[in-house]
Amino acid sequence: MMEWTTLVDVDALAAALGDPDLRLVDARFALTDAAAGRQAYAQSHLPGAVHADLNDDLSDLSRAGLGRHPLPDDALFARKLGAWGIGPAHRIVVYDAGDGSMAAARLWWMLRLLGHRRVAVLDGGLAAWRARGLPETPELPDVVVLPAYPARFDTRLIADADEVRARLDEDSGWLFDARAPERFRGDVEPIDPVAGHVPGALNRPFGANLRDGRFKPAAELHAELASMLAGRRPDDLVLMCGSGVTACHLLLAFEQAGLHGARVYAGSWSGWITDPERPIARGAP
Repeated sequence: MMEWTTLVDVDALAAALGDPDLRLVDARFALTDAAAGRQAYAQSHLPGAVHADLNDDLSDLSRAGLGRHPLPDDALFARKLGAWGIGPAHRIVVYDAGDGSMAAARLWWMLRLLGHRRVAVLDGGLAAWRARGLPETPELPDVVVLPAYPARFDTRLIADADEVRARLDEDSGWLFDARAPERFRGDVEPIDPVAGHVPGALNRPFGANLRDGRFKPAAELHAELASMLAGRRPDDLVLMCGSGVTACHLLLAFEQAGLHGARVYAGSWSGWITDPERPIARGAP
């Protein structure tokens, strides 16, 4: 049986429906309406899928100073996985409404932090599934609850503000920001109270990894991303965005491209700006 560790296409997933080792997670979320993803799930979802909410399940919004979507306590997350019927032996596919950025890639990354490798994002998400006319249901799955997932986050895979600040004197090419160019430059800032970017960061908008709502071919991603590394090893890289969500989408692109080992700055821009002593830059890098 094929192991899916980055992306899976809709036809392959459709062929695997009914596999007792397969677990599906619907991670649809909209920044403009926090309830929209859960409501959409209640109306219709892939057969057997449970729902993971970015705010409630994949973040702990009570943690101050760590950005808009701080990582939750790993023990709590491990218990949620068990409540969803997910354990170490399962093959997991996560999807959202479309390209994986809200918030399928976030859950993919969090599972990898636990050491789970048999997890992939549905390429093109629910939009691609529907375009093929594949089945959906409003019925809630009959979940067999399991014990808490027996692992904790590997914190070596997570970058923090102290590390980023300590590396600001390095030549550029180690820090990548996945936000849209106008937000990176600081021309506009519709979400966070301060505009701009971390000095020395390079902009690789997560949308640049996509074509027609799906990831570009691996070879194409490799050519584009490798050209930005300036000779650095992929495991020397730190990836960020506004709140640590679309940075996971950029990490997924690097992994799909065969450039392994980059880490995510979980607090990202919204965490960086909570300390006014941290420097900011505006304009093109």
